[in-house]
Amino acid sequence: MKQIRGGVTAAKGFLASGMHVGIRKNKEKKDLALVWSERMCAAAAVYTTNKVKGQPLIVSREHLSDGKAQAIIVNSGNANTCTGEAGIAAAKRMAALVAERLPVKPEDVVVASTGVIGQLLDVSVIEAGMDSLVAGLSKAGYLDAREAIMTTDTVKKELAVQFELKGKTVTIGAMAKGSGMIHPNMATMLSFITTDCAIDQPLLQKALSESVRRSYNRVSVDGDTSTNDMVVILANGMAENPIITSLDDDYQEFCEALDWLNIQMARSIARDGEGATKLIECVVEGASDEEKAEQLAKGVICSSLVKTAFFGADANWGRILCALGYTRNDFDPEKVDVSFESASGFISVCKNGAPLPFSEEKAKKILSYQEVTVYVDLHEGDAQATAWGCDLSYEYVRINGDYRT
Repeated sequence: MKQIRGGVTAAKGFLASGMHVGIRKNKEKKDLALVWSERMCAAAAVYTTNKVKGQPLIVSREHLSDGKAQAIIVNSGNANTCTGEAGIAAAKRMAALVAERLPVKPEDVVVASTGVIGQLLDVSVIEAGMDSLVAGLSKAGYLDAREAIMTTDTVKKELAVQFELKGKTVTIGAMAKGSGMIHPNMATMLSFITTDCAIDQPLLQKALSESVRRSYNRVSVDGDTSTNDMVVILANGMAENPIITSLDDDYQEFCEALDWLNIQMARSIARDGEGATKLIECVVEGASDEEKAEQLAKGVICSSLVKTAFFGADANWGRILCALGYTRNDFDPEKVDVSFESASGFISVCKNGAPLPFSEEKAKKILSYQEVTVYVDLHEGDAQATAWGCDLSYEYVRINGDYRT
């Protein structure tokens, strides 16, 4: 497996475009993206668990009910959520606008929106820009598409990888947005994945659902689960590998590549948390089972007190044990070890639930780096899991205090 350029257009048969149409006031900000496959795709998705779901998500779930799709249209600047039947009509109109200009049915178009909740989406500005958006479809269009889906993101999030299946080169590419309202269950962000792999739709859904659990569902920025967010994957089969129809070695290789890509994307979302200054990775090891390790790791990276300690580069490991303790998982606190690591070095701060003598100066230097790993060893088994989050800074409050304005 190797990393390549190209994002969502790296795989064979996929084109993309992005532009500003006027949803966002700032004309320098692109706000509409389109991804299209030359062939019909097997499609799968995972959706937010928030009981309040955006109108585009409702429409997309209906469109993806047959496991097929050929295009994705995404706008930023307006979430088209809590907008009733008018919002449903707007989302369906977006799909129809694509179908009027490309050889694709409206029901084979995935619709997504991100931005402010509770405001009607003006589809007329989208309609006015559609001819230019479609005309801009190209292999290089991933550059504009990745920008058009951003809201408070400070960096563009994309990745593509290639690997071999039975002598055929298979590619998986992705673009994502996510910086705030990020919390486990589900992947509270938008992520669009494209692949030229030939794979049966039920196996594609299985691979995506399991990969989301190990990647996006282990990310938290602020504890808020959003309303619109989903992960979608389209597979058009143009790599011409023997179609994957069983849980064989080819399926495992596909899953390994998909997992690696999604984990990297998840890390980039956590690193770009609103106002964040550093990525926090928590590895819980020595657990009796993976589910417990996952829940404990999430508990650490979700704790506001842990996050603020990391913002201040304060080795306050007691907050970590506290966060472990309120996850409602059984473990023996008197067996827990805690240590920190970054590019600056490694330091153990807790052994068997009790303090170790350590240099505060060295600890502060380790915790001052942009990426810090927390290791928690339960000493009860062989299972482990990793979760990703970020620190909590003054800037987070500023960004969200005037989000609409």
